[in-house]
Amino acid sequence: MALDHSLIGVEGAAYERTWTAKDTMLYALGVGAGASELEFTTEKDQRVLPTFAVLAAQAPGRRLGDFDPALLVHAEQGFELHRELPAAGGVRTTSRVTGIYDKGSGALVTTEARAVDLASDELVISSRSSVFIRGEGGFGGERGPRDEWALPDRAPDHKVTYSTLPEQALIYRLSGDYNPLHSDPAFAARAGFDRPILHGLCTYGVTGRALLHAVAGSDPARFKAMSGRFSSPVFPGESLTVSIWVDGTGVVFRTAKDDGTVVIDRGRATIT
Repeated sequence: MALDHSLIGVEGAAYERTWTAKDTMLYALGVGAGASELEFTTEKDQRVLPTFAVLAAQAPGRRLGDFDPALLVHAEQGFELHRELPAAGGVRTTSRVTGIYDKGSGALVTTEARAVDLASDELVISSRSSVFIRGEGGFGGERGPRDEWALPDRAPDHKVTYSTLPEQALIYRLSGDYNPLHSDPAFAARAGFDRPILHGLCTYGVTGRALLHAVAGSDPARFKAMSGRFSSPVFPGESLTVSIWVDGTGVVFRTAKDDGTVVIDRGRATIT
C-alpha cells in the first residue's frame, strides 16, 4: 500500500520554530496586506495577522508513503489561537496524523498540531489540517467524519473583495512554502494546471484579512479561530470575494472568484 497507515496516532518529534518581526511583515505582504494595513506591514506598533498562526504551528511533515507529490493538494485548514501572536516569538510544536480516509478517487490524510511557547510551555496555537492525495483511494477504508455545515439562507452581512497580484505566489513562497506547484510551470503541468497556482494558505490568509477587518474591527486579539475547506484552485492575479454571515452562533464564510467559483467552502470563524 502506498500510504503508511502505521503513522496514525503516533506523535512526531517536537519541532522548535522562531520568527522575527521581518517574518511576520513579509507574511502580511504575502497575503496581500499593503499600505492601508501598516500595523501589519511595518514595524511601527506592529501586530500580527491571526492566520500567521498556521505557519507558526507547522512542523516538518513526515513521509506519508510512496506517491507523486504533484498529486497532493491542501484540502482543509483550521486553527485556534489561545493568545495573540507577538511580532517576534517562538513555539515548540508536536503533531500527529489523526486519520487516513478513503475518498475513492484519493485519500484524505488529517493531522493535528499543538504549539506551545518556548519559554513558558503555555499553549499558543492548536491547529488541524488535511491533504488530499489523488489516486491513493480505493483501499477499503472509512470515508471519514461528515461536517454539518450549511450556507445561511439569506444575504451575507459582509462581502469583501481583494485582488491578488500576478506575483502573489512568488511573494508568499518567501514565507517558507517553496512547493514548485506555485512557481514552476513544468511542475504545475504535471499536476494538471496550465500555470502555477496560488498557495491554498495564501488564499486562506487573504480570507483571514477580510474576516479580521469586516468582523473583528481589525483587532487580532478578537480573532480566536478559523477553519475552511479548499474547494478549487486560485491563480495569481485573480480577485477573491469573501461572503460573511454573522449570527449568535458565530461566523460562517465562503470565498469565491469573480466567476462565482467557490475556492474556500464550509468556513467558520470565532471572533469575540
